[in-house]
Amino acid sequence: MLLKQMGRWVAGKRTKWITLAVWVIIVGVLSAVWPGVNQMEKNNAANLDSGKPSVKAGLVAETEFPAESGIPALIVWNREGGLTEEDYGGIQKLTAYFAEHPVPGQGALPPFDKLPLPVLQQQASEDGAAFVLPFFFEKTADSDTMKQGTEEIRKQAETLFGADPFAADLNKGELSARVSGPAGISIDAVGLFSNADVSLMIATVLLVLILLLLIYRSPLLAIIPLIAVGFAYGAASPILGKMAELGWITVDSQAISIMTVLLFGAGTDYCLFLISRFRQLLTIEKDKSKALFGALKDSSGAIAMSGFTVVIALLVLLLAKYGAVHRFAVPFSLSILIMAIASLTLVPAILAILGRTSFYPFVPRTPEMETEHKRAKGKTTAVKTKKKNKVGGRIGVIVTKRPWLVVIVTLVFLGAAAVNSFRIQYTVDLLSSFPEDSPSREGFAVIGEKFTPGELAPVKIMVDTEGQDIPLQKTFEELPYVSKVSEPAAGKNNPNISAVDVEFNINPYSMEAVNHIPDLREAAEKALADAGISAPEAKTWISGQPATQYDTEMTNNRDAKVIIPIVIGLIAILLLVYLRSVVATIYLILTVVLSYFSALGLGWIFVHDIMGADAIQGLIPLYAFVFLVALGEDYNIFLVSSIWKKRKTMPLKDAIREGVTETGGVITSAGLILAGTFAVLATLPIQVLVQFGIITAIGVLLDTFVVRPFLVPSITMLLGKWAFWPGRGAIDHDETPMKEHVNV
Repeated sequence: MLLKQMGRWVAGKRTKWITLAVWVIIVGVLSAVWPGVNQMEKNNAANLDSGKPSVKAGLVAETEFPAESGIPALIVWNREGGLTEEDYGGIQKLTAYFAEHPVPGQGALPPFDKLPLPVLQQQASEDGAAFVLPFFFEKTADSDTMKQGTEEIRKQAETLFGADPFAADLNKGELSARVSGPAGISIDAVGLFSNADVSLMIATVLLVLILLLLIYRSPLLAIIPLIAVGFAYGAASPILGKMAELGWITVDSQAISIMTVLLFGAGTDYCLFLISRFRQLLTIEKDKSKALFGALKDSSGAIAMSGFTVVIALLVLLLAKYGAVHRFAVPFSLSILIMAIASLTLVPAILAILGRTSFYPFVPRTPEMETEHKRAKGKTTAVKTKKKNKVGGRIGVIVTKRPWLVVIVTLVFLGAAAVNSFRIQYTVDLLSSFPEDSPSREGFAVIGEKFTPGELAPVKIMVDTEGQDIPLQKTFEELPYVSKVSEPAAGKNNPNISAVDVEFNINPYSMEAVNHIPDLREAAEKALADAGISAPEAKTWISGQPATQYDTEMTNNRDAKVIIPIVIGLIAILLLVYLRSVVATIYLILTVVLSYFSALGLGWIFVHDIMGADAIQGLIPLYAFVFLVALGEDYNIFLVSSIWKKRKTMPLKDAIREGVTETGGVITSAGLILAGTFAVLATLPIQVLVQFGIITAIGVLLDTFVVRPFLVPSITMLLGKWAFWPGRGAIDHDETPMKEHVNV
């Protein structure tokens, strides 16, 4: 009853204008009184909670060794052929200037200006071509503060040297400078994501517009979903902005970028589910209002269920312990919820206002209307519509006549791709996802070439010696993966706490180095235990970026183990309630999960074998899973809803054939658009988004062209009436699908 009345409530003769006006007022008022989500970005929010070992160690380091605490910006100076005395003089003047004129957020600064030139030169690389100036920012400094500080350094350097060394080429024999280290990485990360926002929005809008024009060849129809997405974003942005202002949520530029893509992709899908049904009914119903009400009645359940499935799946991310994942939950789920509401209210109102004109110049008409119109327009619309149905009809025939063959072929293909996912290598190294010409990565390359890469991110190992003599330096110098160990230092407040800085002889951001953190901890605890100190695990702390990345890896693994089963369970419950079939719920879930692993396997071929990446970011599998399982079920829901409905009035074979034919066009269109929007991420310079975009786009295409049109209907055909268990079909025919096709 509710679905029958919805059309009149939102798209009636008068209510269509009221609906449009309400949306305009809501978006206008919210945008006027609340800040947009982009204004409330916080890109330096902590990803690890206070209970993680590296965070605890960081607090110990800050308390006991404050002169060395803070966020280091490593300014890497380089001149091929060797740095000159003038270069060192300029570096000393730069150090002296900022010792007297500190920038906002500035912390410790080594007194290089007070060192004799020979002493300073001894700290350069072996060939004398590179020198690192550590510039510390306070731990509370955000990326904007650090960026402002490095810009001040750049301006002063240009004044002192007469040219901008930060813009100089690294390989032309001139003095060059690059900002690397944690501060440089943070600045580059925020800059890359900030610059991506506008280009991503433009690219996504253009792609969706072009695809809609190519698929439907109607300018007005192509604009309608974009209008709906624009209104949804216009409502979601200030709501999220206000929530961030009140401190209820934290948003960052990465979340906003992906949220934009998700809105355009999923939002366009929901709009097309309604538009396609409206278009079909206009060919048999002369009254446009009745056609629209019927379309809304037929598609609103699937749209609402699809949207609710995605919202619930995304809300599960609130259970994540890793901050970047946890922060996705509310922005993503709220934006999809608003988009689903817009698809069920605003889009019908716009369609009611435009009527058949929405599809101009290929206006759908009833046979009688088409006969009257033939003299002016010919049969273009009818011929093309028939051709589109013909493709879906052929697939419907294949899956009902050869279901065993289809199931075997698709399972072999998807299974082979899924097996390839076990080859994937993962990393939590953010630096490797930057473009090679980003300053922080260029600076790291110089450090790795001229010094040892471990200097970029040493780890600080601290132990409570309880007053005993613990040979820390000797303990770690003997390890094969360590290049340098500093002299032990005593804590400021507790002299029993002794610390050494350990540098790896490998890339400290690599998984190889990160996985040595437990080894370092074991070595430190053993040294304490050998000295007779009890409970050494509680008296050992390791801080530094490699330690942080190790905790990140452990947290990601924990999140995946918790979130993935819960998402599967919740979606299974929703499908069970919607379909009232245990069997259908099981195979729909299993097909989408198989599609997910297949997407990972095929994605690894593109990312690793074709693009040459050594590893993918460790967060990608969890992100991709939530998106692909939730969005993949959208298409299954739309298809199965059609089959379930037709099963009430016809044999299952006919219901499957017609269901595949009826939904084929819209799901194909929606899948292409959704995959295209995620593929837009691959055009960005940030590898983590490139990899996520490729894998998710592949997964959507697999759902669109393999799972939905072939695998799901073939399984349904093979199961026959058991597909509805414990429910049953609305009518009983003499159908024995399992026996009928067992020898095919």
